[in-house]
Amino acid sequence: MTSGRGWRLRQLLGALFGFSGLIVAAAALAGGLAFDHLTHQRDNLVNRIDPASSLSSQLLADYVDQETGVRGYDLSGQALFLGPYDSGRVAAGDTARRLAGLLPPGSPAGHLLAVVEQRAARWTSEFAVPAIASVSGGRLPVQPSDVSLEQGRNLFDSLRSSIADLQADLAREHQVAQASVVAASDQLLTVMVVALAVIVADGLLVWLSLRRLVVRPLAEVSADTRSVTEGQLTHEVRRAGPAEIAELASDIEAMRRRIFAEVEQVRQAREELEATNTELVRSNEDLERFAYVASHDLQEPLRKVASFCQLLEQRYGGQLDERGEQYIAFAVDGAKRMQNLITDLLAFSRIGRTTEKFVKIDMDDCLDQAVRNLAASIEATEASVRAEGPLPRVDGDRSLLVALLQNLIGNAIKFHGDQPPSVLVGCRPSPDEAQVFLWSVEDHGIGIESRFAERVFVIFQRLHGRDAYPGTGIGLALCRKIVEFHGGRIWLDTDFTGGTRFCFTLPMPPNEEVKDVRHADQSADSP
Repeated sequence: MTSGRGWRLRQLLGALFGFSGLIVAAAALAGGLAFDHLTHQRDNLVNRIDPASSLSSQLLADYVDQETGVRGYDLSGQALFLGPYDSGRVAAGDTARRLAGLLPPGSPAGHLLAVVEQRAARWTSEFAVPAIASVSGGRLPVQPSDVSLEQGRNLFDSLRSSIADLQADLAREHQVAQASVVAASDQLLTVMVVALAVIVADGLLVWLSLRRLVVRPLAEVSADTRSVTEGQLTHEVRRAGPAEIAELASDIEAMRRRIFAEVEQVRQAREELEATNTELVRSNEDLERFAYVASHDLQEPLRKVASFCQLLEQRYGGQLDERGEQYIAFAVDGAKRMQNLITDLLAFSRIGRTTEKFVKIDMDDCLDQAVRNLAASIEATEASVRAEGPLPRVDGDRSLLVALLQNLIGNAIKFHGDQPPSVLVGCRPSPDEAQVFLWSVEDHGIGIESRFAERVFVIFQRLHGRDAYPGTGIGLALCRKIVEFHGGRIWLDTDFTGGTRFCFTLPMPPNEEVKDVRHADQSADSP
């Protein structure tokens, strides 16, 4: 598809929606003019002609009240008959003013209102006023006035006739206005129907244009792209539609070529990785065989060396000088240390290799087990081991977590000061990391200088001689490997100066919370 090529999509859409907007605006303008015309005609009928007709009837009633009052006063001479006359004059003046405000200047109705006012003034001046004056002269009994009642009747009939002409003219205007309202309503309905048809046609035109300019080119590019995503990396993405869509197709095509090239590189890398994995599997098998040899074949000669050296010491102990006995003791000690070293190395190498999956572990149980394993050392040193509060559950390997606590507590007991060792195990949510437990194991022993904060976790690194403190130098390296295997990290708290504090983190299982803090001493007597 090549339609629209060379035109920017924004230009095409701008022209399309601009033309569509003009059509909608024209339809709206026509509808607005028709509605305004209807409103004007309705306003003329409802707010001018109908009130004017009502006021013309009211005006006639006001003049009838005046005529009745004058006639009654003229015949009876009683002043109370002048009340309707006086109120009628005031009301007639007000009604005439209101009616004049509703009639356009120069209109037939306006001219007829002027005739009404002229004839009303003549009736008042030629009959009403003289009749009232003649009766007010004080002649008793009442006599007919000098003013002819017949003349007054004729003048009022003339006035009544002019008001009837005014009402007839307003009735004609009402008919004309009512017809205009009906015509304006029909005109508005016609305009609305035509406008709706135009808007629908315009919408159809916009939809067809968008389909041709945007939807169809995008569908073609999408189909080509889908073929690529389904694995047909050699399928070319063709240019289509306006400039923007064509550029998009070009970018996708360039990306396809890069992906194709990268896939080839990945394929080659996978082949190399498979070869490496094969070699790694072979190496792991060799390592397994070495571990078996180390755990059985290497330890057996060491056990024999240690056993025969002990037999020599027992059988020839009295026949050897002090130096000979010392040599035998050295040989026995070396063999035992080599056995311990091999055992610790095996434990270090097996971390993570024997664990199939993590399970929920209660750390209170792990702490109790670690204390039981260290019962002899705790009793010998009169050590105290306590938890800062109830310990939470974590996801992990129970034997490894027991070994972690056992090594940290064992170190705290081993490197104690002059006083019996006191070990405190604590746990709380980490203030720096979400969904992480922050653990601490602290003691008040000899402490570790901050410059050795990293060295203590290196395998075989010792800060003291074997004569002062026994051990293989693997314990803290083992702790680091266990913590990292569980997704955490471990470090020496160099800000703690009252002894030694090791801190480590473990991920918090979902929906797991730290229990309320309590203090519970766990010593050598702990179960």
